[in-house]
Amino acid sequence: MKARDMIATARSLTEFDRRRPTQANLRRAVSTAYYAVFHLLAYTAANLLIGAERSAAWHQAYRALEHGNAKNACRNKQAMEGFPHDIQEFAKKFVALQDARHRADYSYEADYNRQDTLAAIDIAEGAIGQLEGASIDHRRGFVAHLLFKRRSP
Repeated sequence: MKARDMIATARSLTEFDRRRPTQANLRRAVSTAYYAVFHLLAYTAANLLIGAERSAAWHQAYRALEHGNAKNACRNKQAMEGFPHDIQEFAKKFVALQDARHRADYSYEADYNRQDTLAAIDIAEGAIGQLEGASIDHRRGFVAHLLFKRRSP
């Protein structure tokens, strides 16, 4: 899945009814924005750790990213201090978007409007740019941080 295509899909969900978009479309847009970031991260991990060839090992690396583990790793302030600002900001946005996705998918009381939904999509698009703009070495180190348990040397 292409992250930017998913962002475009999320934006289009906010436009189906120009007067008052349905809660279902707005919730799905928030969820899709998070998944754009998540799938970019999984794609990045597979490409940087295995290579661009779509082998069984590549698919295993792609699927190795777990939502909860990635969120916890992004919240690890001590470990995140070793990464440049863009990666740290990406991590903060990843956590915020995952929380937003949980509200959108699971909270009956949550109520969405177009403006807040578009703001979440903008955050996801900014996160995508931050990850894509980071150096290969920093991206590789970051995905290793997300996928592998930290052990003392």
